[in-house]
Amino acid sequence: MTLLAATAVLTAQTIGVLVLHSWLLDRVDQQLAEFILPQRAFTDLDGQSGVTAPGSVSLPSDFRVTFYGANGIERGTLGGGEPPGPELPASTSELNLTPGRQTTIGAESGDGHWRVLWGDGADGTTFVVALPLDTVEDTMSQLLVLNVAVFAVAVVGLIAVGRWMVRLGLLPLTRMERTAQDIAAGHLGLRLADTDPLTETGRLGTVLNHMLDRLQNALRQREASEARLRRFVADAGHELRTPLTSIQGFAELALRHPERPTEQRREADEQVAKNAQRMNHLVDDLLLLAKLDQEPEYRRIPVDLLSLAADAVSAAAVRAGGEHRITLNPLDPTAEDSELDVVVTPGDPGRLLQVVNNLLSNALVHTPSGTPVDVRVGIGRADAATGGTDRPGRTSASPALAEGTPICVIAVADQGPGLPREEAERVFERFYRVDPSRSRDQGGSGLGLAIASAIAQGHGGRLELDTRTGSGCTFRLVLPLAGAEPSRGSAPEVLRRG
Repeated sequence: MTLLAATAVLTAQTIGVLVLHSWLLDRVDQQLAEFILPQRAFTDLDGQSGVTAPGSVSLPSDFRVTFYGANGIERGTLGGGEPPGPELPASTSELNLTPGRQTTIGAESGDGHWRVLWGDGADGTTFVVALPLDTVEDTMSQLLVLNVAVFAVAVVGLIAVGRWMVRLGLLPLTRMERTAQDIAAGHLGLRLADTDPLTETGRLGTVLNHMLDRLQNALRQREASEARLRRFVADAGHELRTPLTSIQGFAELALRHPERPTEQRREADEQVAKNAQRMNHLVDDLLLLAKLDQEPEYRRIPVDLLSLAADAVSAAAVRAGGEHRITLNPLDPTAEDSELDVVVTPGDPGRLLQVVNNLLSNALVHTPSGTPVDVRVGIGRADAATGGTDRPGRTSASPALAEGTPICVIAVADQGPGLPREEAERVFERFYRVDPSRSRDQGGSGLGLAIASAIAQGHGGRLELDTRTGSGCTFRLVLPLAGAEPSRGSAPEVLRRG
């Protein structure tokens, strides 16, 4: 920018010098063109000396006139002015001038210049009128000196002001650099302060802040994932260690006491088989989770969720043995036109049945005897009341669906003791058990809800929990409704089949 500005100043000065020089020269040319030589100046020439008679004719200013006779020989000069005069030849044959056109020639000595004009006189005589250019040259010299000084000051000023302006303009970037250095040093919570949307640096700061937020979130997710992985490995090792220890203990007992009674050997064999079966179930669950984590392809066939829920209720009623009252109702039993409707949605019936069975099993195992369990089936739209979206008191391991999305729901609600918020937020974690002291024969290994949540998410829905202490638990399987419409009047047939 300094170079461009200096070029502009130099160009303006050059144009100014050329214009002024042309204007001054035109003034001199105008004076020469308007000069009128009196006729008596030719008659008053002294032919012998070649100088006009004193006092005969006077010329204004610095005009100087050189006369040439009809034979082309110089006859004399007229006028004053400071010497040296113009360098003119002694005859017109050597005079390289064009009549009627102003020309610049040098002085007789030195570096001065004169502006001359060749004109015609009386009786074939000619003359050359001249004006010195000392005033023009002095003016131009002073102007050039002034221009050089102004140019030098302008360039120095432009460099100084330009550096200051550049530093001022780059000040936000300098602050960004310092903040970036602090972030690189480990202060990940810092953000760039310059976020004015009207400036380029401000928009850059906004974009960088968004990028830093995403990077920090990615780092947090990575740390959380690593923590979950470590906890998962530790929990899996702990779960496998217990049956392995039992099997190892009974095997060592058999080796040390081969002559045990038949009843003791049978009891030991049963314990070995029981622990081996538990290990087998645990390994199967781990393999299933690994398969679900790889985004398996589920079967996509029409699934009748009402029939599926009825089958699960029938099986759970048999397992409960009359200790729990299990009912099947519409999603909103308080509605005036509430009745059971067949809801069909594409999915894997085996996996979805596994989810419902798991929810019913949890309700039967984790609630006191005699606690009612209500299974509800229906369709609606995703909202805070129906399900599918987040709200206070609701937890899920899967992202929420868009508000108003058509959904189909299977809810399993009990009237048990419920869960506090801290435990409810972890129920979908792998190997997490609400009561660590509960027997694994009753409480399981803590993988059931994690598997159910993965299956629900693989179907494009989610598994969620609404609960609080003393208010029971409502697990809700929410699936997107793919163009299915309820068909009324077939519920009794479905229940009979269940």
